[in-house]
Amino acid sequence: MSPSPAGETPLVLVEDLEVHFPVRKGLFGRTTDVVRAVDGVSFTLGRGRTLALVGESGSGKSTTGYAVMGMERPTGGRVAIDGIDRATMTDAQAREATRRMQIVFQDPASALNPRMRVGDCIAEPLRIHGIGTRASRADRVAELLELVGLSPGAATRLPRDFSGGQRQRVVIARALALEPEVIVCDEAVSALDVSIQSQILNLLLALQERLGLAYLFISHDLSVVRHIADDIAVMQHGRIVEAGPVDTVFAAPSSPYTRALIDAVPRLERATRVG
Repeated sequence: MSPSPAGETPLVLVEDLEVHFPVRKGLFGRTTDVVRAVDGVSFTLGRGRTLALVGESGSGKSTTGYAVMGMERPTGGRVAIDGIDRATMTDAQAREATRRMQIVFQDPASALNPRMRVGDCIAEPLRIHGIGTRASRADRVAELLELVGLSPGAATRLPRDFSGGQRQRVVIARALALEPEVIVCDEAVSALDVSIQSQILNLLLALQERLGLAYLFISHDLSVVRHIADDIAVMQHGRIVEAGPVDTVFAAPSSPYTRALIDAVPRLERATRVG
């Protein structure tokens, strides 16, 4: 799944991943049960490829993405970034992993500080990591805005001045600021109108071709991921119930759950790779 060339270490390796949450009740918060949000998930993601994690709400796909990002602590199993286990990373290695992996969330409005100008939002990762001067960061912001199809002049405006699709372009620009190798897209187009979804998918495809990005694309909608993913892993109740190349899974799904997902969603006009 999302293979790397023979002998090459996968960019992301997830092996027997478990993320469990205790259910506590009573005055003293006694643990009475455990929710197995992720229960034995394994996959790899190669450089420049897209793996889609697909499933309904509560299937564990977003929790898996957060564990890959280091935002959620695994209960068991492991996540390795370029061969280095997240659990044993030094502070320097963890900081480097943060730089190499960024995330784009579902709702661009909540992902941006409404009181910060767009240019400051995009430059924030550079400032946090101590990269560049104020002038060089401003130049980088202008470059990133153009890269995602916005005018450099947008840097002086506030998020409220933009449409939902434009705000998501700003969020993508911020995710690109540190020149990452992997972007986790957590329902990154599901809050947008269908026509805007297609535009953002085309943008992601173009950026992937230009920058060699790998995407972990989390979605409930197979009609979207069919047109952006190389491989699909279908999740149900915290487990992967089917996985494989996108064309194979769509042509002959082996799981009834996968077939139900395919049949249940409207079709999205095909997103095409653009230069």
